[in-house]
Amino acid sequence: MTVTSALRDYGVIGDGRTIALVGRNGSIDWLPLPSLNSLPVFAGLLDDESGGRIELAPVGEFTVSRRYVRGTNVLTSLIHTPTGSVRVTDALITGIEGRLPWTELGRRIEGVEGEVRMRWSVQPGTLLGTASPWIHHDGAHSIIHAGSVTIGVTGTEHHPRRRRQPAHSETALHGTFTTAPGSRHILALVATENEPLHLPDAQTVDAGIDRTIATWREWSKTFAFDGRWSSEVQRSALLLKSLVYAPTGAVAAAATTSLPESAYGGKNWDYRFAWVRDAAYSVRALVRFGLRTETHAAFSWLLETIEDDPSDLHVFYDLDGSVPHGVTTFDVPGWNGIGPVVSGNRAQDQRQLGVFGDLLGLAREYVNAGNILDEKTKRMLAGVANRACDFWRTPDSGMWELVEPRHFTSSKMGCWQALDAAVHLAEKGQLHGSPDRWRAERERIRDWIGEHCWSEELGAYTMVAGGTDLDASVLLHAVSGFDTGPRMASTIDTIVAQLGRGPLLYRYSGMDAVEHPFVACSFWLAAALAAVGRQDEAVALMDRLVKLSNDVGVLAEMIDEDQKTFWETSPRVSAIWA
Repeated sequence: MTVTSALRDYGVIGDGRTIALVGRNGSIDWLPLPSLNSLPVFAGLLDDESGGRIELAPVGEFTVSRRYVRGTNVLTSLIHTPTGSVRVTDALITGIEGRLPWTELGRRIEGVEGEVRMRWSVQPGTLLGTASPWIHHDGAHSIIHAGSVTIGVTGTEHHPRRRRQPAHSETALHGTFTTAPGSRHILALVATENEPLHLPDAQTVDAGIDRTIATWREWSKTFAFDGRWSSEVQRSALLLKSLVYAPTGAVAAAATTSLPESAYGGKNWDYRFAWVRDAAYSVRALVRFGLRTETHAAFSWLLETIEDDPSDLHVFYDLDGSVPHGVTTFDVPGWNGIGPVVSGNRAQDQRQLGVFGDLLGLAREYVNAGNILDEKTKRMLAGVANRACDFWRTPDSGMWELVEPRHFTSSKMGCWQALDAAVHLAEKGQLHGSPDRWRAERERIRDWIGEHCWSEELGAYTMVAGGTDLDASVLLHAVSGFDTGPRMASTIDTIVAQLGRGPLLYRYSGMDAVEHPFVACSFWLAAALAAVGRQDEAVALMDRLVKLSNDVGVLAEMIDEDQKTFWETSPRVSAIWA
């Protein structure tokens, strides 16, 4: 039986609708179908026994080296065995003019040297314990049914074995084949939900892998960044692109649910939603990369979603723009037995004042890139600025989504950011409203933070007004422009001293006892160092951070400070929050 891989061992492939995690052992242990936020048909990541997986590996011992095909989200693995070597290329296939109307996974196996006996299996899971999958055979085709999802398995020269079992009792497909120099085998999986199933021939799938490579490379030509760490930044941009949900333009915060923050469990959440904060950071990066299509689609989707009820700005939305409610817990073990496994997130009903700054700050970036806002958006965003004026004095849950509302410093700074952006947009004629009011409240916020959220004893902005704890999210507001002077420089030093562990930072005081460092915080630190003029330190930190990724350039949300193991969601847009 395949054992679920360490999180560091996964590569990521995507097609703009869903994402698969491919282990170094050749097992695909995570693939929601047909969409990223669907219940996963293949979820061995969270349930070794009955979660489901798609295996492809040599019979016997082997070693592997992996890389992405340059400029793509297509993964290639060179596998060596005592008898020979093979190359496996994995892709979620795209169409000629964008994504296909179904999900199509292609796995191409090419013989390189000698002969290699290969084994494969397709084991559908129980959709986190909510369905019982079954298989039937239609001529040469094998059809899997899992809940409302129908899956066809096809290919060339992969020799499927049909076990002698009663109808509807077969629960997995298996096969073996042998490669030789120059041989070419295809294993393909096609899926739909509540729709007829199109079964392409293997040659079409093979050509589709090449077309997908060409499509990704064409997209990468529009990517504009040629500075230091260019390959790492491009890989982050490609991963971010895979989290853009093509049917709507929404940006998913992560590809997975319920991966633990620590071995203690308990804090396992579903991040397959579009957070306003994460979307803002993501679109800001897309703007700076010169990616116009994704920028416009994501920003427009966010505005349209908010405009449905502008009086109630939610923390996050479903990928279709609806407002999710509630958390469902599933009776499955979780990754390495660390539960719970859930869909949904308790933060939905929280007040987080920082979203005002995220949204208006994004609008500022969008306009500064040469775009203009329509009249409806100008009025809607003016209303957001007015709510920031009204609400900044109230406690909230903060960006860390804590249960007890308090006066979080970074939330107040987010309200300052919102009003600073609103004034800027109004001066450019891109916002209707009352800029004099926004200026006045902006200065009141600054004065209040200076009086209540600065500690002379610590030499730092504190986590909450009148407190002594520290919070790494304050670093975001060097970049926002709230403070790039001596106080922020001193805050940086204090945060590094108290929250730092090598190049990594914990989120806030006390987290070293219960979880691992939060990778995004270190990128915020690098950006804050640059913002206060400490460029050499920022560069040195970035040089260390980019080395923390796995063998194919993927980062998780949290990394163990000693073993460098991955924890929590993977991949997460935090990889390029800097």
